[in-house]
Amino acid sequence: MRVPPRWVRRPLALLLLAGLVVLALALPLLLVAATVASLFVPGRWRVLRLLCFALAYLALEIAALVTALVLWVASGFGWALPRPAFQRAHYAVLRMMLAVIELLALRVFAVRIQTDGQGWSPLDDGVPGSTNAMIVLGRHAGPGDSFLLVRTLLDRDHLRRPRIVLKEQLQWDPVVDVYLNRLPTAWIPSEGGRTEDVLVSLGTLAAGMGDEDALLIFPEGGNFTPRRRARAIERLRAGGHDEHAVLAEAMPNVLPPRPGGVQAALAAAPQADVVFVAHTGLEHLGTVRDLWAGLPMDTTLRLRWDFVPAAEVPRDPAEQVGWLYAHWAEVDAWITEQPTAAR
Repeated sequence: MRVPPRWVRRPLALLLLAGLVVLALALPLLLVAATVASLFVPGRWRVLRLLCFALAYLALEIAALVTALVLWVASGFGWALPRPAFQRAHYAVLRMMLAVIELLALRVFAVRIQTDGQGWSPLDDGVPGSTNAMIVLGRHAGPGDSFLLVRTLLDRDHLRRPRIVLKEQLQWDPVVDVYLNRLPTAWIPSEGGRTEDVLVSLGTLAAGMGDEDALLIFPEGGNFTPRRRARAIERLRAGGHDEHAVLAEAMPNVLPPRPGGVQAALAAAPQADVVFVAHTGLEHLGTVRDLWAGLPMDTTLRLRWDFVPAAEVPRDPAEQVGWLYAHWAEVDAWITEQPTAAR
């Protein structure tokens, strides 16, 4: 189903506000009910934790939307929104919001984050540094991985301006809809979109990136599940890509990467360094039932950043496909080594 036009989506912000008011009025009753329910549900205060996180998340969404309205008025009712100062202001709001969400998730769900890979001096936090534009190719598995990667890129210590490739359905979230439609973003249609149009939009998004920009792409095209992996391998064979199907069958933890978008980005931004991001700890949370069973998580999310300077990125399109599959095999091998790897 295609996302409806903007004038249909915008009233969702009012529904969020109404929901927050209702929840605030019913908060004492909700806290009592959640506390009692937690006594009969497996896990440590599972229902109460989820209620606290949902309320805080909803309040953050409202605050971000109010700020977006203030910025819209201050920009001359939208006239100056494309200007650098207002672009920086929107990135700053997203940075603060994602920082608070990350802090809430770490505390409420007892999550720990461990990062491996090449350090970024002087932080040495495992996130690679670069003085060029960056193309970040991330694994897509489980809820919140895109939030986590964008949060890292936006962090004040790393301070990148992410350009993001996302499924258009995410515009149902009012904050995502408002902010990312004011910032450089490519929306991928779920159905009915022509591949050529998608590749053109990716190339346009990558073109003109400066030293502080980072393009975030998920080459798998969707969250990993064993069923999606099997279907992707079938599609490779049906398309005559038997060699790639064999390579994909040897990677049990990831979907085979789709090279078209990556090639379009590399062609549009040849000066960009490339970073491969692997993570594990979220892949078992693929459905609503999985989320309910897996939270509170009390787990460690592990990330690995692998930096490839622009000079080492192949420029021949055929070589880029083999290069991408080789790095994706390294992502798969690293996931296999982790204690929380999907099996």
